Amino acid sequence: MEESKDDHDDGSVARVAAIDIAKATGMVCLRIPHDTIEGRRVQQVWTVASTTNAILELGDRLVCQGVQRVVMEATGSYWRPFFYLLEARGLECWLVNARDVKNVPGRPKTDKLDAVWLAKLAERGMVRASFVPPKPVRQLRDLTRTRTVFIQERTRHKHRVDKALQDAQIKLSDVVSDLFGLSGRAMLDALAAGERNPRALADLARGSLVKKKPALAEALTGQFEEHHGRLLGVLLGTVDHLTTQVQELDRLIADLMKQTTAPYDTGGPSDGDDTGGPSVRDGVTAQELAERLDAVPGIGPATAQIVLAEIGLDMSRFPTPNTSSRGRSCAPARFSPERRTPPARRARATHGSRAPSAKPPTPLPAPTPSSALATAESSNAAATPKPSSPSPAPSSSSPGT
Repeated sequence: MEESKDDHDDGSVARVAAIDIAKATGMVCLRIPHDTIEGRRVQQVWTVASTTNAILELGDRLVCQGVQRVVMEATGSYWRPFFYLLEARGLECWLVNARDVKNVPGRPKTDKLDAVWLAKLAERGMVRASFVPPKPVRQLRDLTRTRTVFIQERTRHKHRVDKALQDAQIKLSDVVSDLFGLSGRAMLDALAAGERNPRALADLARGSLVKKKPALAEALTGQFEEHHGRLLGVLLGTVDHLTTQVQELDRLIADLMKQTTAPYDTGGPSDGDDTGGPSVRDGVTAQELAERLDAVPGIGPATAQIVLAEIGLDMSRFPTPNTSSRGRSCAPARFSPERRTPPARRARATHGSRAPSAKPPTPLPAPTPSSALATAESSNAAATPKPSSPSPAPSSSSPGT
């Protein structure tokens, strides 16, 4: 443990603690006012293990010191134990972006100096807290993000199925728009089960594909071997497993959204307003909010769930709905409005491209004359004054038109 004194006491928080978090430890810096000397501050820096008991002991110590705010950096997922346990202890925890507190060139970088620097920024009110949703919304976010990952992984395995078919000269995807539709999946299951007759496979077509049986028989004629059948069976089993997991996540998300209630103003009228709509006492659930978002064009049920999981149910956390320096609601929900560049500036704004120039092209240099001719021309040029070149006339059309 180290104690030192600092002459700076112009911060907005009198008692502050900062934590520079690593995987197994956290460097804690505590800055509190001096007991006897006014205007002085006492600084303590020590290391804390990232175990549950060590973090709980840290919380007790900070509470005894009367710490008003605990600030920590968003380092991977290692900040979660510190934030959740200290928050449960009753401390006000702020999670800040490391990009906002470490962009000082030339500053030495160690865990100890980072913790001290973060504490000084926090006590002066020079950091901004990131959005950390409450526990029910965090659980909803875990489920929606896991579902997104599983859907992406299932899509990858579907592409691998087509890759295996292409390796066996099976051009089924050229005729069937959806390999995993009713007809396509029946043909894939038959191939994995050992059926090799193209006409028998084409007879499994249903719906509008019945008219394409000759084309299907031609596309199903290839070099499909036993190796491809085993590989196809493994891929189809993985796709089915992921589909089952996605359906289970859908059920868990629906149940959690029915149980999660917004205990704050959701933008509806007050009790005295008879215009209808939700209010604080209505106990609006997340499922009802998702249904209202689903009514917006371009937003489906799954997207509405993701939006609520990312931005939460309390819109008062975001000062404005836009993505300016004060707004933070559209960007976390991945609904940031597109900034359209004017046509005349689009080429200049595009990375790696050049804007059309209004200047005339630079002429190629003249060939180098011989030594005698160069001497004569240089003497003539020195004797004759060079007339000034007139400025080019302005163009009637702007660049890019």
